[in-house]
Amino acid sequence: MPEECIIYVCNFLISIGKKTNENKINLGNTNLIQKRGLEFLKGFIMKIEQNIPLNDKNWFCTGGFAKYFCEPTNEGEFVEAVKFAKEKDLEIFVLGEGANVLVSDDGFDGLIIRPRLLNLEADKKNELVSAGAGVSFKDVINFSLDNNLVGLEEFSGIPGCIGGTVCMNIHYLDFLLNSFFISGRVVDTATLQVLTVDNSWFEFGYDQSKLQEKRYFLTSATFKLKKVDDLGAAYAKGRCDETIRHRMRRYPRSNTCGSFFRNFHDDEAPVINGKKMPYIAYFLDRLGIKGELQVGNAIVSHQHANMIVTLPNATSQDVVDLVCREQKMVLDQFGVLPNPECQLVGFKKYPFLKN
Repeated sequence: MPEECIIYVCNFLISIGKKTNENKINLGNTNLIQKRGLEFLKGFIMKIEQNIPLNDKNWFCTGGFAKYFCEPTNEGEFVEAVKFAKEKDLEIFVLGEGANVLVSDDGFDGLIIRPRLLNLEADKKNELVSAGAGVSFKDVINFSLDNNLVGLEEFSGIPGCIGGTVCMNIHYLDFLLNSFFISGRVVDTATLQVLTVDNSWFEFGYDQSKLQEKRYFLTSATFKLKKVDDLGAAYAKGRCDETIRHRMRRYPRSNTCGSFFRNFHDDEAPVINGKKMPYIAYFLDRLGIKGELQVGNAIVSHQHANMIVTLPNATSQDVVDLVCREQKMVLDQFGVLPNPECQLVGFKKYPFLKN
């Protein structure tokens, strides 16, 4: 544990022990509270730790340290974490499984919130499934199928937690997550209120949602699915397994953030042989860089041209340099600039090429 560990105490427990001007207790000073009282409090408090490494918390396995880090287990703790950041004027980044992020080698000079809101409920009568922001999306799919509720299996094999998948509005083939999403609960960082909002509030688009503005953070989500009989659920489970096997054959399984560049929007897509070509993988494949183009310890996957894999001792700068090389190659040969969809954490300046 770091030398200094700040503990935010639930409001109803603040009166126990000596109250400081920031409603915090420093574990290094045992004079603030009797030892027995401290042990009692440990079951009701959330630790906000300092100088926590992030390279073991993202799929690229790169990046520096977070200045502050916490793992709220309920909405009250989530609000307390946001309040802590506001009081110290800290930037907030909400990190799930780290499957779609690139963390700066310089780390993150703010508060990383990794939600541990793990509630998972099914309402079979109304064909609904609700999940906390920290629940693995894989677990939500399996839980839904176990309750004979189908639909989310279309996204089988895509890593991430509920918070991240909703924020990015994940997609696979012709399916977008917002097609199943009906409502969510969010923390408003400006007012510290927790709001219940519907699908339209999120302003979903391809790889887009209102959550990306970083004013609101998701605490839970509810999905409308379809109830089926046992045979239908078994069939859906089979499709789920087959989709995962298909993805494992086509895509790298670790040390990657998945597709690094987004597809082109309709108004951006180049015309190839008289037809618009929105798929970035088409242009990357034409470059012949799969398994060949490497910068430092970052390399383009031999399985998929739009996926970057990090090797041992890779740095985030290796990834940045490789991405910029790819961007320039596509721009020089096809006249269009690929745009990353990977989320950036801790970069003081935008590190890639831009129009």
